[in-house]
Amino acid sequence: MKHIISDVFPCPVYIAKRNSNLDSTEKKEIEDFVTINAHLGPYTTGALAQVSDNTEIFDTKLKNLKEFIEQHIKIYVKEIFNPKKELDFYITQSWLNVVEPGGNIATHYHANSIISGTFYVSTEEDDRITFSDPNAKVKELINFEQKGFTPWNANTWFFPANNNELILFPSWIEHEVAPNENATTDRISISFNTFVRGTLGMQDDLNELILK
Repeated sequence: MKHIISDVFPCPVYIAKRNSNLDSTEKKEIEDFVTINAHLGPYTTGALAQVSDNTEIFDTKLKNLKEFIEQHIKIYVKEIFNPKKELDFYITQSWLNVVEPGGNIATHYHANSIISGTFYVSTEEDDRITFSDPNAKVKELINFEQKGFTPWNANTWFFPANNNELILFPSWIEHEVAPNENATTDRISISFNTFVRGTLGMQDDLNELILK
């Protein structure tokens, strides 16, 4: 029998590959961030996963990479939010993650942000980012064993982490970096949050909010 399965209220995960590799200047700037004193982040567990002390990396460094990310944030906003009024989404904080072999970053979400993202600088096979379904507890009210997992029946879903690749997602969705037991080198990535400038809502609906 013919049938159709449609997505309803899906969570958008946006992936884009950068055509150009990191140039020598970008590599040097990232190396400098790696060697600068790092600290345990709020979701890192032990010394195997650290974040840079500098949490405004894109304010002064990696100009071309920032422009690449901003271009894709605009596409994300246009294709997913489809706003009627012109809005300016901008990067608020940006920081470097260094996860050593066997390290992990615990499940978390990003507060005070709308779109979050990660650009992968150095990864290995089996590196991934895993998202958690916010409706998992509701789905488990009726629990039965599955033959296999799909985006509809799974409580978590992962995407490979690949070099020179950008991933954008809603800041509210929980995600984690699981340990890669096969890794032999550090996994390095740059993460960031965003917010918005412009007029939200409508005056007639009594929900207008102007952010500058």
